Amino acid sequence: MADLLLAAASFGVFLFAALAQAVTGFGSALVAVPLLTLAVDPVTAVVASTTVGLVLTAGSWRHERLHADAVQVRRLTLAGVLGMPLGLVALALCDEHTLTRLIGGVLLALVGLLSLGVRLPEGGATAWTAGVVSGGLLTSTGMNGPPLVLALQGLEPRRYRATLQAVFCGQDAVAVAAFIAMGHLSTGVLLLTATGVLGLPLGWAIGDRVFRRVPAERFRLIVLGGLTVTAVTVLAGGL
Repeated sequence: MADLLLAAASFGVFLFAALAQAVTGFGSALVAVPLLTLAVDPVTAVVASTTVGLVLTAGSWRHERLHADAVQVRRLTLAGVLGMPLGLVALALCDEHTLTRLIGGVLLALVGLLSLGVRLPEGGATAWTAGVVSGGLLTSTGMNGPPLVLALQGLEPRRYRATLQAVFCGQDAVAVAAFIAMGHLSTGVLLLTATGVLGLPLGWAIGDRVFRRVPAERFRLIVLGGLTVTAVTVLAGGL
């Protein structure tokens, strides 16, 4: 019964995560990881979210690859790989409460930065720094979006979303391989992944329709409000 409830929850979480990703270009892990930590340990949440995220971003990148900025994709993906070992060390050494607080803190920080409209200066140095930080965040919290979102805000919406999907896909593939090598592919991860993947097509289809027909800024405000509540809940649970 507990596994059935967890499977149903995973389906719903990743359906909404895919919807958010389709609209904002980056919302999948920011929705999935904090919500999953309310039901499972942080390591399981991070690994499951990254694995499902690989399926999601591989599919979305395939459909939108012609719109991606190839230079940014190569640079940010490589930089992310360079930063991943730091995150893997943190994942191995930090206890459950520390990881939970880290996840909630990263989420709350991103909400604040986006709400304030913070933009990073354009240039190679910014891209490499954002890429390295994103790689470290991916393998420790599952949420590599924050620095990438800030680094790519200068792109027009369609190009922005496509570029993010390509970078996420490349980074997720390397991270999943690292998780497997380190023995993090547990039964719980497999259950969450198998049921979570089922929610992706419907979530993306709904989100893509919203992306095309509804002003993104309106949905962005709703997402930011929801992420704020989630971050506060996760931080409270980690105290």
